[in-house]
Amino acid sequence: MVFSSLYFLFLYLPAVLAAYYLAPLRWRNAVLLVLNLIFYGWGEPVYILIMFASIAIDYTHGMLVARAKQHGNDKAARLAVASSVIFNLGLLFFFKYWDFIAGSLPAIGLGFMPKLGLELPIGISFYTFQTMSYTIDVYRGDAREQRNIVTFGTFVTLFPQLIAGPIIKYKDLDGQLEQRNHTVERFASGIQRFMVGLGKKVLLANRLGALWDVYLATPGADLTTLGAWLGILAFTLQLYFDFSGYSDMAIGLGRMLGFEFLENFNYPYLAKSATEFWRRWHISLGTWFREYLYIPLGGNRVGKARLVFNLMLVWAATGIWHGASWNFLIWGLFYGVIILIEKLFLLRQLDKLPGWAGHVYGLFVVMVGWAIFAVEDFTALGLYLKAMFGFGAGLMDNTCLYYFRDYLPTLVLAAVGSTPVVAALWRKLPERAWKAALPVLILAGLIWSTAYLVDGSYNPFLYFRF
Repeated sequence: MVFSSLYFLFLYLPAVLAAYYLAPLRWRNAVLLVLNLIFYGWGEPVYILIMFASIAIDYTHGMLVARAKQHGNDKAARLAVASSVIFNLGLLFFFKYWDFIAGSLPAIGLGFMPKLGLELPIGISFYTFQTMSYTIDVYRGDAREQRNIVTFGTFVTLFPQLIAGPIIKYKDLDGQLEQRNHTVERFASGIQRFMVGLGKKVLLANRLGALWDVYLATPGADLTTLGAWLGILAFTLQLYFDFSGYSDMAIGLGRMLGFEFLENFNYPYLAKSATEFWRRWHISLGTWFREYLYIPLGGNRVGKARLVFNLMLVWAATGIWHGASWNFLIWGLFYGVIILIEKLFLLRQLDKLPGWAGHVYGLFVVMVGWAIFAVEDFTALGLYLKAMFGFGAGLMDNTCLYYFRDYLPTLVLAAVGSTPVVAALWRKLPERAWKAALPVLILAGLIWSTAYLVDGSYNPFLYFRF
């Protein structure tokens, strides 16, 4: 079940809010746990068993870590953390990467791993990282062990961010799991934030995705240079509004239930470098890798050889986290190389350039990266990149001009919407004006989005497969 579906908007969400607020305060976590599991099991109920296993294993390991620390047995605490990490990574490997490796080994003459053809449990990349951080934080003393398994289960299965984040670390939500404030103001703020995300997803991302699908399906020999850039521009904006829209909806739903989640995006397409882009894009994932992998490896307080190793390992992990395909690994290593070059000398040179030049460089790197990310077939990727850089392709054709004219209003609206301009203009409105306009805009957005959902069946969500 996706947030931008009629079932969710008009069946599940009203039922959740009614059940949650009718329940006594002391029972709300238990009620929420049941509702979370219903949400997760909507598409494939059997995978609830994996969720139960994840809850039980990490809850138990958190208790083992805390007990070992209390008795001064650091070795036992480390073993418990290692056991938890192995379980979570093993779960992720089995479901997400087994078939990928099994399908790749025959290319080097090895065929001992059979393909299993298992469906990928939705959100497994997100919730395994969340639960893995719990035992690590307990070991570090950054969080206390959770003795109430219902409360811990609520954290693991929390439906607003279960499927596609933001990735919430236990230490950031610990206090809110025990006690949270339910106010009219927070609930209203949650509705507003949810509707912003819904509009991003349904009104912008879905339309932009239709344009990208055209160019993704275009044979490489028929691509033109401007057409290839138009297609990747559409994907660049689609992915932003798709994923940031989902994050907005998740944050809004959290507020409706009394939670406050961390922000996941900060206008990433304003970045003047790849380094800055990754401080603004999918912030929760970047923070997770930095805190639980990059810094433990030594971060950048090491020699150049070790810095190269640390960066390439982290970015290889970042790439393969996104999907079991070679193009994702290449995409991660692409960023590893670019960011390494920036750290060694390029950032100093970029700082000397005018601001617009940095933006052009940043967008160029990001859009080339999205081409690698989006086109999984190597042959098709090679042809697409060749077309982007004008090798063996014409400059433009009538098809490119037609789609450019047809999608120009959407592209302009999306480009402006990916900057702080709209938010800045909204803040300049007199308080009386925005208070009067807000309910009207929210209702109009709901009606407009609903009309799109009723009228069309095109409603993909890109990060579900990660």
